[in-house]
Amino acid sequence: MKLLATLVFAATTAATAFVCSAAETAAPAKPDLAKGEASFAAVCAACHAPDGNSLIPVNPKLAQQHPEYLLKQLQEFKAGKRANAIMNGMSAALSDDDMRNIAYFVGAKKATPGAAANKETLALGERIYRGGIADRKIPACAGCHSPNGAGVPAQYPRLSGQHADYAAAQLVAFRDGVRQNSIQMTQIAAKLNDREIKAVADYVAGLR
Repeated sequence: MKLLATLVFAATTAATAFVCSAAETAAPAKPDLAKGEASFAAVCAACHAPDGNSLIPVNPKLAQQHPEYLLKQLQEFKAGKRANAIMNGMSAALSDDDMRNIAYFVGAKKATPGAAANKETLALGERIYRGGIADRKIPACAGCHSPNGAGVPAQYPRLSGQHADYAAAQLVAFRDGVRQNSIQMTQIAAKLNDREIKAVADYVAGLR
């Protein structure tokens, strides 16, 4: 019995050690923010500004975006799952560690507030964002992206203060099948017309 107990204990210990070793191997590297800053300055800052608060309306603000979401987008640009000629090229030379470092560096920067430019569409944009369009089975944007546009880490991106031009372009890309890395967004955007898309995009630009 003592021999059997010894063998069982040894086998259990070995199995536990193997599982722990495998878990440690699979764990992603801890982000290096200093390296992320250097990579961001070299690769990203020209289009997205040094602090991630892009001043170019067609280029997204990246500051304060959820790092997990940014990492996913960079990985999908590199893999070609998300099509964009500029970003596909920019991400091609980035390693997984580079992308993780960049995502966590810029995600830690504070976003500057945005502003809605077209006040004539605010009521429509707010209505869709907060309540959806029930008769066309369009859900409220706030259900996933939160009432103030903060989003949900690792799942749904922050929209608060995002450039209206960029947000509208992404909704159109989802609707037209150009952007195909979110089935959920493709299905929702497919039901929106141009006026509704512009209204929602303008509304989120002013969220804080």
